[in-house]
Amino acid sequence: KEDYDLLYREVREKRKIPINIITVERIKLDQLTRMYSNERMELLRREHGFFGYLDETFVAPNHIMQALINRHNVDKVLVGGDAVQHSLDRKDLIEFLSTREAHDRRPGKQSSCFFYTFKNETFKYTNQVSRYTGEVGSDVQNILAAKLLKPGSDPALKDRLADTIQNADELIAKLQPTVDETKAVLEKMQIEGQSIALQFKEAKRTKNDYNQYKMKLTNQRDKYAEAQENAAKDNDREKARRVAKIKKLVENSISMSENAAKVHGEIMKGTHSLTGVKMSENDLSDSLRKLTDELTEKQAETAELTQQYKAADTEYNQRKDILKKLLKEAENIAPMEEWRERLDQDDIPENLEGVEDALDEAENKVNSIAENPHVMRHYEERKKEIAKLQEQLDEAGGEKNMKRQQLEQKLDRWESSLINIVQDVNKKFSAYMKEVGCAGEIRLFTAGADTRGDNEGDNVRYNFKDWGVEILVKFREASTLQVLSAQTHSGGERSVSTIMYLMGLQNLMSSPFRCVDEINQGLDERNERLVFKRIVENSTLPAGSSNTDHCGQYFLITPKLLPNLDGMENENITVLFVFSGAHNFNSCLDWNVDKFIEDKKNFLSQEEEDDASNSHSKGGRRKRKSR
Repeated sequence: KEDYDLLYREVREKRKIPINIITVERIKLDQLTRMYSNERMELLRREHGFFGYLDETFVAPNHIMQALINRHNVDKVLVGGDAVQHSLDRKDLIEFLSTREAHDRRPGKQSSCFFYTFKNETFKYTNQVSRYTGEVGSDVQNILAAKLLKPGSDPALKDRLADTIQNADELIAKLQPTVDETKAVLEKMQIEGQSIALQFKEAKRTKNDYNQYKMKLTNQRDKYAEAQENAAKDNDREKARRVAKIKKLVENSISMSENAAKVHGEIMKGTHSLTGVKMSENDLSDSLRKLTDELTEKQAETAELTQQYKAADTEYNQRKDILKKLLKEAENIAPMEEWRERLDQDDIPENLEGVEDALDEAENKVNSIAENPHVMRHYEERKKEIAKLQEQLDEAGGEKNMKRQQLEQKLDRWESSLINIVQDVNKKFSAYMKEVGCAGEIRLFTAGADTRGDNEGDNVRYNFKDWGVEILVKFREASTLQVLSAQTHSGGERSVSTIMYLMGLQNLMSSPFRCVDEINQGLDERNERLVFKRIVENSTLPAGSSNTDHCGQYFLITPKLLPNLDGMENENITVLFVFSGAHNFNSCLDWNVDKFIEDKKNFLSQEEEDDASNSHSKGGRRKRKSR
């Protein structure tokens, strides 16, 4: 320790030489633990071309050898020849070296390092095991030839070179004045040359201008001579040609004027015809208005007749039901099978007079029979029961009609409200789908209730279990609106349509919270960004004055989100991470912020010490190389 302090003070502090100082507390060369067993090492020598460990290839004092082992682990580094490269290419050497010995119970693989030569070059292989994946990663470096500890320079040669440098310096000092004078003369000549070049350029431009003006003057003289020659010639032929051309132009003008007059006349005729058509159109409009009024009156009459027909049909059905019940009661009292043979006999009267005679005869027979009190009492009771049932039947029929009317009124109000809600959702859904470059529509499906015939009854109208909402979407320009289904649309298209439909429904009712699970997993990047933006806009609206006027909380559960999403900077958004990995805290009490900060500071200080040590080590090597 005293030697270490003395050397550190004299070399590092006083002379500022960045060297590394290593102290060896104890020599343990006889207790070395090799990475590989003797059997595996013998296999590496025989089949993979290794010579042995790095510490076996050189000799050094025990203290230096122990320092190299402690600092650089030379006892675990392998050294090989050209056969190692063939083993790397043809055999799984890295996997073999990364497998631990049988007696080593530590989990995972082990790191390794080895040097080898191939084609007169030296290479270093470093295999490190990843702390996260557990896989082995390899790093290959080309080792350059050593340049340290070579023989120094010859002192005599150094003296001769120093003399040569001194003579060269004296010669330079002797020739320097001449060189300066020559530079001054050269600069003066360069300035004069630049001036002469400018004068030459100006003279050349003047010469070019003179040649151009001279050429223009010659051309003007030639034109002047040609004009004088043309003026001296006879121009009668040219005059005649000009006059003929003017006459032709006048004739064409007159012809075009006549044609214009004809066209104007035709236009006037067309205007008169159009006026007549307009007048006829006005008459037809009046007739059409009258016919429309008559049609409206007829439609009103038809509606009234339809109501009357429906009322008559209802009354007919009621009477028909009553007759069916009476027929059933009559069959119970006097079954048709018992009287069929009697009705088929020949003694049945064929006319009204015969029937009346038979009735009189039967009445006389009845009057002649002695009274039976039991039969009469039974008859009276049955008669009262029939009257009571008839009264109940009439009351039930009236109550049924009243209930039907009430149901009709409630159905109209409910259906109108439902249609308004569907229309509101349709407007929002269409707008939201348009934002993502698609088309969409919401329709009310009534199972054919709005298209039923008059003879289909009320079963279709009141069959509410078949009613529903249809979502129609279009994702391509060439396609048409289709009902959303798993057979026609992809998972991403169904996800986009579903979330936009939910966004359209969201404002119809107040809810404390809403929750969707992985709605964004089937979407591409563009649609996911647009859907997330729409969710944020609909779920962060300001609350109203009442307790029910709010958008509620919205929970989006997802394993991942895209980076830089629009709306993430909204102050109403909260991101919650769920940690459930193998290294998670076992208890909430394990969360200690002060301990985290202390561990982070220790880690940063350790990194700074390692960086300083590495920089000193590199500086020491550069210093030794320079020496």
